[in-house]
Amino acid sequence: MTQHGSYKLKKRIKNKEQIIGISIPMTSTFDEIETFVTKGDFDFISTDSQHSAFNEETLVAFCENANKLGIPVNFRIKNTKLTYLIGNFLDLGPSGIEVPQVENLSTVIDAIDNFYFPQKGKRSWGGPPKFLSEKNLDRLEAAKWWNSHGVLWMQIESLNAVLSADKIGNLEGIDVISWGPNDLAFDLEANPNHPLKTDEDCLKHVQKLLLKSETQLCVRSFNLNDKQRYLDMGINMVLESGLIYK
Repeated sequence: MTQHGSYKLKKRIKNKEQIIGISIPMTSTFDEIETFVTKGDFDFISTDSQHSAFNEETLVAFCENANKLGIPVNFRIKNTKLTYLIGNFLDLGPSGIEVPQVENLSTVIDAIDNFYFPQKGKRSWGGPPKFLSEKNLDRLEAAKWWNSHGVLWMQIESLNAVLSADKIGNLEGIDVISWGPNDLAFDLEANPNHPLKTDEDCLKHVQKLLLKSETQLCVRSFNLNDKQRYLDMGINMVLESGLIYK
């Protein structure tokens, strides 16, 4: 069995290496996932429930198909207030979780508690990730593996969150701060006199705040030009839309 991408992803994130992912529908079949993955040298795939239909059986099938290909799955949960369900979502197969519209540190702390097993967090034991089955790890070994390999994302989508990016990113257990440009645009429009005027202003501000942090900034890209622009800005983690490769 090919070593699963989750074995290396968290370490690469902390090393601030260049990492490219692709966002694809949860309803994608095995053949469709394989086609997307082979169109680029992608390090992970992401799927969404915040703005898409979702049921647990579909997520299970999606993760099982991705795991056959050895590629990690990041799953954006439906709402900020559902952090208490993160452990349940992880039992369905993802190797990463993204929490949208993060504003308060209490949300981040609750996400950490529900993402990691004791003694790092408070996640209930539901068994090891299925792609670890060939390792025959016991409960403590599998929990230790998860705590050092699972990838936890916080999505910031407001000026308040932008200004607090270092406080979020410096909490132990947070691996990625992801970008929400459209909701942030609403906030910028509502605050025309704010010192940060544009999306790029906000990106550069967060880059500075995370400069000494192991947490990496990830930006969504909806066309090839944006991807290169972000890489040129020194943003090394980009999540591309699968629509680019249709």
